[in-house]
Amino acid sequence: MNGRRAALGVLALLFLAGTLSCGGSSDIEKGKQVFDANCATCHGAGALGTGTGPPLVHGLYVPGHHNDDSIRRAVRDGVPSHHWFFGDMPPIVGVSDEELEQVIAYVRERQREGGIY
Repeated sequence: MNGRRAALGVLALLFLAGTLSCGGSSDIEKGKQVFDANCATCHGAGALGTGTGPPLVHGLYVPGHHNDDSIRRAVRDGVPSHHWFFGDMPPIVGVSDEELEQVIAYVRERQREGGIY
């Protein structure tokens, strides 16, 4: 009986882990949609930059240099140009707190995929 309970417990944990990881990738997909609608004009498809905005898949934007709070502040308050010569970033309006967290998850995933960290 204890063996059966343990097996059921393991199955429950595996199910929970699968559910959480699916939710995470769902947030990344939602983040991509919000990024594409609000950020890609300047920061490019896949956050690779354009002629009007820097790439976010870049070593300057690793969490140790630009943490998630710095991204939140940049989106909410704007940020003066300091690493690049693209000009100041204006605040981005119309993005909810939940959407902003999804965008951050998407950008961090793109950075991991790009080998930035």
